Amino acid sequence: MAKDIENAPNPVDVHVGLRIRLRRKELGVSQERLAEAIGLTFQQVQKYERAANRVSASKLYEMARALDTSTAYFFEGLTDAHIAAAGEPGGQTQMQAFLLTSEGVELAATFPKIQPPRVRRRILDLVRAMVDDEPEPTQD
Repeated sequence: MAKDIENAPNPVDVHVGLRIRLRRKELGVSQERLAEAIGLTFQQVQKYERAANRVSASKLYEMARALDTSTAYFFEGLTDAHIAAAGEPGGQTQMQAFLLTSEGVELAATFPKIQPPRVRRRILDLVRAMVDDEPEPTQD
């Protein structure tokens, strides 16, 4: 168990990797295109996004330029509490991982467009109710 913790990526690297992927997907940029823009292979971009490899400061700067953002973007939302809670069920890491799926990206882009705001609140209430409901046992 202690060995698993030693081999786990640093929560900061995980956060930065997730933010790289989020920004790339927001812009519709492929891993190949980003890699070409910063002089790497797409496999290296994959490793950065999964936090298998750490991103150097110079590559992070190049990525920020290629993805039309600031280097600070990659650290937004990162707090000491986030680092402590990394990997906990329902923690921020899981939420970010969901937001990096195609469904998560689409939901994040579409949900704020729902008007009026009370309708968004009702949809959120519905989703909460669906999560809170325990599934009924099926009879075979």
